[in-house]
Amino acid sequence: MKKEILEKIEKYNQQHLIEYFSIMNEQEQKALEDQIENMDLENLKALYETKKTELQIEDKKITHIPYVDKSKLSEQQFNELNEIGNKTIKNGKYAVVTMAGGQGTRLGHSGPKGSYSLNTVKGSRYLFEILAERLKEANKLYNVIIPWYIMTSKENHKQTVDFLEEHKYFGYDKNSIMFFIQGELPLLTVDGKVILNENKQIKEAANGNGGVYEAILKSGVLADMQKRGV
Repeated sequence: MKKEILEKIEKYNQQHLIEYFSIMNEQEQKALEDQIENMDLENLKALYETKKTELQIEDKKITHIPYVDKSKLSEQQFNELNEIGNKTIKNGKYAVVTMAGGQGTRLGHSGPKGSYSLNTVKGSRYLFEILAERLKEANKLYNVIIPWYIMTSKENHKQTVDFLEEHKYFGYDKNSIMFFIQGELPLLTVDGKVILNENKQIKEAANGNGGVYEAILKSGVLADMQKRGV
């Protein structure tokens, strides 16, 4: 194992990887080293320590975030806010981000959740199809083309892109659609040790819906939004 890799795993208390490394073949060792080299173990340790502290807090109080109840708005307040929304969309300042990194496993579906079909009053409709139809209705109403950003995962990115291409994006403007991939984080044991998968690689999983902001920045979506004036 490279000296700098060894120092890194010792610094962040991941020495158990050395034991696995000794029983790997040369190709597996190279793959693991590359993975460790590109991994932000400092950030991972900080996240673990934060979560560990949170788990020790008892009687945590959950408070509501500020919100506006639409039903309690006066007619004047509603009209003012409605006008702001209408102007924002008409002026091309509005975009839609769909978080579609999940699979339809809990729905009994083997593909991306967006490719799941529902029985609606209009007949069978895919979830992506329903979203596309709603966006097309808005485009027609406001005489614009709303940019549509679709966040996928490493697991379902190709399936999602292929599915929408196969269905010709359900009639939506292809040039107004941009795909980007959700980030991942290594899985840890309760002791903060990274876990290896069956291929002797560090096991990773999607970093949750909150990771959409980092993914938007790193993928170039934010730059595309700025270019479009969103």
